[in-house]
Amino acid sequence: MASISNISLIHQSRFSTLYNRNRNGHSITTSRANHLEFPPLPKKIELSERVKFSRVDRILNRRAIFDFCIATKAAASDAEGHEIELSNGFAKPSKSFSERFPALVTGFFFFTWYFLNVIFNILNKQVYNYFPYPYFVSAIHLLVGVVYCLISWGVGLPKRAPMSKELLGLLTPVAFCHALGHVMSNVSFAAVAVSFTHTIKALEPFFSAAASQFILGHQIPLPLWLSLAPVVMGVSMASMTELSFNWTGFISAMISNISFTYRSIYSKKAMTGMDSTNIYAYISIIALLFCLPPAILIEGPKLMQYGFKDAIAKVGLTKFLSDLFWIGMFYHLYNQVATNTLERVAPLTHAVGNVLKRVFVIGFSIVVFGNTISTQTGIGTGIAIAGVAMYSLIKANMEEQKRKDAQKTRAS
Repeated sequence: MASISNISLIHQSRFSTLYNRNRNGHSITTSRANHLEFPPLPKKIELSERVKFSRVDRILNRRAIFDFCIATKAAASDAEGHEIELSNGFAKPSKSFSERFPALVTGFFFFTWYFLNVIFNILNKQVYNYFPYPYFVSAIHLLVGVVYCLISWGVGLPKRAPMSKELLGLLTPVAFCHALGHVMSNVSFAAVAVSFTHTIKALEPFFSAAASQFILGHQIPLPLWLSLAPVVMGVSMASMTELSFNWTGFISAMISNISFTYRSIYSKKAMTGMDSTNIYAYISIIALLFCLPPAILIEGPKLMQYGFKDAIAKVGLTKFLSDLFWIGMFYHLYNQVATNTLERVAPLTHAVGNVLKRVFVIGFSIVVFGNTISTQTGIGTGIAIAGVAMYSLIKANMEEQKRKDAQKTRAS
C-alpha cells in the first residue's frame, strides 16, 4: 500500500526532473517528461545517432505517459479519502471496510436489529405499566417515525421520491393494515406479558399460508403445512397455562396476525420502483392518519381527564415525554434496520434471524420483567418457535429454488 504522499514523491522525481544526456557533445533537455526540446542537429549526423535519438524520445514519452496515469489515478482516489494501492504499476483504491469484512458488517446489522427490538419491547412494556393507553402510544410510535422521515428528507438522506395518485391508491390499503396490526399488537402488549404476545404472534406464518392458499389461490406444498402444525400446537399449549392470559390480549394479537398477513398481500400488489426507505416513510405517514382518529375518540376523553396527569404524577413530565420519544424512535429504527438487514442477506438467513429475534425478545422480557411461566408454557413456546424455524427454512429454500429456476429460464 502506498499513500498519496508516496505518489507525490513519484511525481516530483519523475515529472520535475530534467533529463540531461550528451550525445557527441549535444545536450538533450526536457522541461517536462512529456515535452522534449532538442537543439538543431548537425548537418553530418550519423544515421545510427538518429535511431538512438528516436528511441530515447519514445522511451521518455512512454515513461511520462505512464507516470501521468499513476499520478492522475492516485490524485482522484485520494480526493475520495481512500488509500492508494499500486499493483503492477497501476494505482487503485483499496477496498472499503464492508468489502473486506462482509461477515463482520452483516453480524453488526443483526446485532443492531436485535438490540433495538429488545430495547423497544422492554421500554414499551414499561410505559404501559404506568400509562395503559395503547391507541395513543401506537400513534406516538408512528408520529416520531414520521418526524424522523421528514427530517431525513429535509437533509436529502434519502432524497424524497415523488408521490403520485396511483401510488397513493396502492399504498393506502398497505398502510391501513400496517396501522391496524400495529395498534392491535400494542393492545396485546398492554394487556398481557410481552413473551405471551410474541408467542401468539408466532402464528403469523400460519395465517400467511392460509391467505396464500385460499385468497390468492397459490398452492402451498404439504411440507409447508406440516411444518405449521408444531406452531399451532405450541401456541395452544402456551395459551392454556399462561398466567397473564386474558381474551383482550389474545384476540388483539390474533387480529394483528391477520392484519399483517393482509399487509403482505397488498404489499405485493403495490410493488414499485421506489426504494424501501421512501416506501416505509410514506406508509408510516398514511398509517399515522389512520391511527389518530381511534386514539382521539377511544382514549382522548380519558387522557384529558386523568391519563396524562396520572402518568406525570408517577414518573414526572421529563421522563414521561422522554419515554414516549424513545419508544417511537426505537420502533422506527428497528424496522428500518430490519429492512436494511434483509437487503444484505439471503431470504434463508433473514428467516432464521427473524426466528432468533423472537427468541431473544421472549427471553429478555422474561428476565427483565421477572414473568413467572409454567413448565407447559415454556415447552409450548419452545415448540412454537421450533415450528416457525422449520416453516421459515422450508419456505426460504422454496423461494431460492424458484429464483434459480427463473435464472435458468432467462439464461436459456
